[in-house]
Amino acid sequence: MALAPRLDLRQSQSLVMTPQLQQAIKLLALSNLEIEAFVASELEKNPLLESAPAGEDRNPPADGIDREIEAPALPAEIGDADHLISQGLGAADSPLDVDFAAETFIDDGPADRVAAAASGAGSLDILREGSGEAPDFDSFANPQQGLQEHLMDQARSSLSGMDLTVATQLIGQIDEAGYLEANLLETAHGMGVALQSVERVLGLIQSFDPTGVGARSLAECLTLQAKEADRYDPCMAKMLANLDLLARGALPQLRRICGVDEEDFADMIRELRAYDPKPGLRYSTDTAAPVTPDLFVRPTRDGWSIEVNAATLPRVLINHSYYVELATGPQNKASKAWLADCLASANWLVKALDQRQKTIIKVATEIVRCQEEFFRKGVEHLKPLTLKAVADAIGMHESTVSRVTSNKYLSCPRGLYELKYFFTSGVAVAGGEGAISAEAVKSHIKALIAAETPDAILSDDTLVDMLRGKGMDIARRTVAKYRESLGIGSSVQRRRQQALRGKAA
Repeated sequence: MALAPRLDLRQSQSLVMTPQLQQAIKLLALSNLEIEAFVASELEKNPLLESAPAGEDRNPPADGIDREIEAPALPAEIGDADHLISQGLGAADSPLDVDFAAETFIDDGPADRVAAAASGAGSLDILREGSGEAPDFDSFANPQQGLQEHLMDQARSSLSGMDLTVATQLIGQIDEAGYLEANLLETAHGMGVALQSVERVLGLIQSFDPTGVGARSLAECLTLQAKEADRYDPCMAKMLANLDLLARGALPQLRRICGVDEEDFADMIRELRAYDPKPGLRYSTDTAAPVTPDLFVRPTRDGWSIEVNAATLPRVLINHSYYVELATGPQNKASKAWLADCLASANWLVKALDQRQKTIIKVATEIVRCQEEFFRKGVEHLKPLTLKAVADAIGMHESTVSRVTSNKYLSCPRGLYELKYFFTSGVAVAGGEGAISAEAVKSHIKALIAAETPDAILSDDTLVDMLRGKGMDIARRTVAKYRESLGIGSSVQRRRQQALRGKAA
């Protein structure tokens, strides 16, 4: 067979994701705050897009024509509205299929009250009456001083010259908990000073506030605090040197090492529990960022009201008058193509945002319907739910539901929950019919352990029997896994903790 170049024409089918489809899929996975940042970038790129204030909600006329703007007449080459529609450019002018007289547009929802409070600009009465909460005055406070700044202020007031330079180097290597992470010998070699000088400066830093800062271990941190409290005697020194025995709960062995009686030993443990193992955290400047809900769910007379948080959702409009002005002006082929791209991109963004909102509402409505017992009675009544079950119920793909529930939070009378929280695995119910949510089982385990007495610590086997008595068919290893996920120790660890509390009491 001879080898020779040739041309072949083949026909095949493939699924290609357009940029617009990729953008719509991307918008589904973003939260309202991320949508706000995305829209801000689009407003900078597209001159036909403009943002509208949150409180500006005018009801459009019945014919969909904005009569406040006097649009110039289109030239003959552009044509009338029918011609635009035939060219695929009239979809943006069609009003949304929304009933503006419906109950959802009455100013009585949580999002409406948040938006009204935001537009009130300093009106405390609106914040109190609308949301039921006073303004957060902590947000107006000065930034809190960090640990290293606090230590450097003390170092500048008491040290100078080379000692201040060494102190600056050491303070820069103290972590947020107050512990020194530096190697003194390496620090001394790196700075070209004697090791004794570095140790002397470290001793001065360890005398700074807060007490215990600059320690290199937990024992040293507690030792500094014991010395400050004038409680560092030979017995306390032996206890601090054997903290591993205290952690293991070997109290009789530790008491023999310390050489004290029961009363003094209990007093030493009580004193030790009063110390701060992480003294630097009191100067931590890390504050948890508040979570902004994307949805509000509240009970009504007819069921449940589900509303998107409009206060954090930007409103985007298309400036048609500016488009007409540009289209009627002098332009070449490149400018016409650019203007058409801008209009198409603006139309798609507005529709994608509207479709995103409808999809979120549809998914949230199904979640509330499936988990209605949770919203009414609590976490003990949370049911097993999967993404596929919700997707099949609303006629969407499972991946779409997964994107909708990512990074989105729901606010209800029971608190603030991530949408992913409502999707949990199930545990079989005794008898073989139905299942109960894993979160509900965790809630029962937490309640049982919280109610246990010091002289009757519940083992995992006992928890299994008690849960089966409530109709939950669960294995011991599953109970252990759920208990560890809740941050609860084993029965042995809890028994040691109760013994330590009893000694310190």
